[in-house]
Amino acid sequence: MVLIRYIIGLTLAALTLISCSNEKSLQRYLVDKQDDDSFLKIDIATSLLQTDGNSLTEEEKDILATVKKINVVAFPIKEGNKAEYDLKKQELKDIINQEKYKTLVKFGSNNKGATLKYLGEEDAIDELIVFASDNERGFVLFRLLGEDMRPDQMIKLMTSIDKGDVDISALKTISKLFDM
Repeated sequence: MVLIRYIIGLTLAALTLISCSNEKSLQRYLVDKQDDDSFLKIDIATSLLQTDGNSLTEEEKDILATVKKINVVAFPIKEGNKAEYDLKKQELKDIINQEKYKTLVKFGSNNKGATLKYLGEEDAIDELIVFASDNERGFVLFRLLGEDMRPDQMIKLMTSIDKGDVDISALKTISKLFDM
């Protein structure tokens, strides 16, 4: 009986060690930056975007309902922090360039650009990541967590945002910083 407990204990300890990974995650990165004053951070529950002031169609409301939470982290370039910017940008790029993140779209030049990546299946995305950088202004990362999000639906939702149908006042600080 003691031997069985000992074997079970060792097995559980081994499984715990094996399941722990040294691979950095985007979630860990975002949590670590919560106390870093060099970053601007916003976490938004999408229920806050679904206000009475929004003029969304039923389809757009259904699309928005697939998004559960939005995390935004931005690093603005200020005088004297260019080296820190380069380091933080590379750290973030290393995380989102992991094999588990699949690329939807990538565009830009050497000095500025944007990448759209996701986790999940093409027709059932669980996490959508937008990373944009400008070597003169800084970088921003948008992380949308949801359930069964679809790229075509996200494009419709972005169109609604462009038309002003969705209240995104919570993101104004970030958009002013990057002239979005």
